[in-house]
Amino acid sequence: MCGIVGVYNLDGKPFLLSNLVRMAETIAHRGPDDEGYYVKDSIALAHKRLSILDTSPRGVQPMASKDGKWIVVFNGCIYNYLEIKQELKAKGHYFISTADTEVIAEGLSAYGPSIFERFNGMFAIGAWNTEEKMLYLSRDRYGVKPLYYWFNGKTIVFASEIKAIIAHPDFHVDINYYALNEYFTFQNQFTFQTLFKGVYMLPQANTVHIDSKSKSIKHQAWWDYDFTSPDNNMSFEEAREETLRLFKQAVTRQMIADVPVGAYLSGGMDSGSIVSIASQHVPRLSTFTCGFDMSEVTGVEANYDERRDAELLANHFKTEHYEQVMNAGDIRWSLPKVVNHIEDLRVGMSYPNYYISRLASKFVKVSLQGTGGDELYGGYPWRYYRVFDSISQKDFFNQYYGFWQRLVADDKKKELFTQRVLSNIDLNEPRNIFERVFTFNKKMKYDTPEEHIQNSLYFEIKTFLPGLLLVGDKLAMANGLEERFPFLDNDLVDFAMKIPVRHKLANLERMKKVDENEFRDKRTIYKEFNDGKNVLRQAMQELIPEKIVNRKKQGFSAPDESWYRGENADYVKELLLNGKTASSEFINPKYIQKIVDQHINHKINHRLLIWSLMNFEWWCKIFLNK
Repeated sequence: MCGIVGVYNLDGKPFLLSNLVRMAETIAHRGPDDEGYYVKDSIALAHKRLSILDTSPRGVQPMASKDGKWIVVFNGCIYNYLEIKQELKAKGHYFISTADTEVIAEGLSAYGPSIFERFNGMFAIGAWNTEEKMLYLSRDRYGVKPLYYWFNGKTIVFASEIKAIIAHPDFHVDINYYALNEYFTFQNQFTFQTLFKGVYMLPQANTVHIDSKSKSIKHQAWWDYDFTSPDNNMSFEEAREETLRLFKQAVTRQMIADVPVGAYLSGGMDSGSIVSIASQHVPRLSTFTCGFDMSEVTGVEANYDERRDAELLANHFKTEHYEQVMNAGDIRWSLPKVVNHIEDLRVGMSYPNYYISRLASKFVKVSLQGTGGDELYGGYPWRYYRVFDSISQKDFFNQYYGFWQRLVADDKKKELFTQRVLSNIDLNEPRNIFERVFTFNKKMKYDTPEEHIQNSLYFEIKTFLPGLLLVGDKLAMANGLEERFPFLDNDLVDFAMKIPVRHKLANLERMKKVDENEFRDKRTIYKEFNDGKNVLRQAMQELIPEKIVNRKKQGFSAPDESWYRGENADYVKELLLNGKTASSEFINPKYIQKIVDQHINHKINHRLLIWSLMNFEWWCKIFLNK
């Protein structure tokens, strides 16, 4: 919930309330219900409120601790706040609201910034210590809630979205070539840079503090994923039963709200399992599905519309079900809005997220969704099996890096980028970035198939998942909707990391024995194995129909491969091949022409790259050319 903004002038100069209000107004969509400001000397804090817990004026932020030592602005939800609240009451603290923000303020008063490490929830927090004259910023374990900052040596500005930083009177928009190279390699940022020069994302599970003596921002990590120490004595049945128990507990925890709660319903196992539990807490749960007009769609994309299975589940759980059908023309209308809200370009064809969150926001303020289950329980077996038989760390890196160059391989960058970009980047740096994700965790080994798969799980949950979460947050909050993720519950995550790989991948032992000579291409069997999330599937059999449990995985994506060749071909050409593109300073127009021609003529499926090129074109129009 909400949007936060803060400015701290380290040189002691006051910051004008009028400037703070103007910055906060840029993210008013994140908090349409209320607002609050705190300006004193060199510190200025703002909050735009989406009221979820304690919708009364008692929940308004910025909020002070009773002793006046801490002033807090907060975006998110702390699911275990009631337990911590009882503990604080026993220590003599008293409360005047039922908001989780007050627990943060009093928790800081009792324990200091270490309290952040005890929160089970999603959060981005700015906390000003009035005695120490020190600003603390912290972000949740998984990076659900975004928090950006800009520091020029004398002023730090932080915000839920970059557009609030852009509104600071001293900030000037310029492109970050380093991040541009990273984005067009991975369709993501594995570092914490952004396309905006000087603007950084605070890493997840990090707390930083800044005072008047600070010369730089020093990150202090307090948690990380760890798949390297599985409990190999754990039986499959133990894994199944505990997964089910913790999953039910997680969904129940995340139902807390003083406003209506609903759920996305894709027709798959993860969202269906969430609805099965949530519908027990809400007599007539609202569920939401986004479908697609398939009249001009061919090939594998003909199966992308999930409405039929979603309707089956909605009928099974007796939910109040709503659907929206998207057609090819929806991208033309929505893409500028999507890019304006995402700002920090990331993974995937995300405009369906905008539509489904807009639909849900008409009926509820909170929606549960199933992101995280794949990353924890091994939902992408065709990716792990590419590298599970690597013979060394170097071999593992070589194979996996080849796959994760999702857009443009390093040896093609000289065709992609203009000379202006090439003179400002290091073509070898994306490979170094990729390897640093692994080497950050010193406990990783590269000797067995199980270790290679554990390493893959770590990599994807540290890189791919944060991209999905960022896109989800930005496009939901664009519509004043809070998304919650039951699979990202501390207890469930901690347990899932302990489950042996053999319980997650049903065909692991069979894959170890596969003779490549028996197949034309070993990759053909990757596609045959729908064996990911095996223990999760077995656990969810108690909750949802068997047809859904055994359904092949389907991502939430529009059939853009077909649409870019058919109904949207003219829009692609109009945007990217008009002879005066805003991105032509950075991207070679001849390369774009080649990519579009190859796709339209059915030579190569470039749907990911075309999407990213269109996103970047709009990014240049909106943020560079305004």
